[in-house]
Amino acid sequence: MKALIKIGGSLLDDPASRTDIARQIAQLAASGIAVTVVHGGGKQMTRFLEERGIASTFVRGLRVTTEETIDAVLKVLAGSVNTQLVAALGLAGTRAVGLTGIDAGLAVAEQLDPELGLVGRVVSSDSGLLNTLTAAGYIPVVACVAGGRGGEVFNVNGDSMAVAVASEWKVDRLVFLTDVAGVLDAAKAILPVLTIEGCRDLIAAGVATGGMQAKLNAATGAVEGGVREVRIVKGSDSDIVTRVFAGENVGTKVVR
Repeated sequence: MKALIKIGGSLLDDPASRTDIARQIAQLAASGIAVTVVHGGGKQMTRFLEERGIASTFVRGLRVTTEETIDAVLKVLAGSVNTQLVAALGLAGTRAVGLTGIDAGLAVAEQLDPELGLVGRVVSSDSGLLNTLTAAGYIPVVACVAGGRGGEVFNVNGDSMAVAVASEWKVDRLVFLTDVAGVLDAAKAILPVLTIEGCRDLIAAGVATGGMQAKLNAATGAVEGGVREVRIVKGSDSDIVTRVFAGENVGTKVVR
């Protein structure tokens, strides 16, 4: 079985949370599942820029990325956030390897919108490196940075990166560790299962907006791309990764 775990940056900002998630991922890998991790780091990025007097600007929820900002992306996402997570996984007893989408053509992107600057949309992915690493017992840990065909470096939305990699690597399960317990219906109750059509209905009805709309768009893209199941769960819930893979009906499951 192949699994991709996408971790939101806010969950990695707290050392205790980072250590606990790493422990659960280590247990998952020890059970024989091939695991790749994709992580964000928006909260850390914003703090890093603020400390240097650089304001963060967002358009449609995406960070406008200048040459100055992309340097911070490399220092923070591909640097400190990635390395801290790899270290936590190492402490948990795994052999983790820090990567970006630039490595071995894992994620190739093109500019999403000139208004956003160096924000990329992944247009191709080569999962050969993931196969090589996981077959040898390593856990790839991928920061959301992609390369362009002309040598550019792009900042990529974490959910989009996770979907592109998961679809190409042909995972059985993609898990989004988020700050919400699942997808809510109009009555604010968690929906245990959603189909592609159900996701689109929630968006069309205005029930799923903003960040959840983006999550559902990503989830439907993953399922359409061949991922068997996408799970949206609250990353800070106790033993959440372990519970998902033990078969507990937690969070929201998106299937075809």
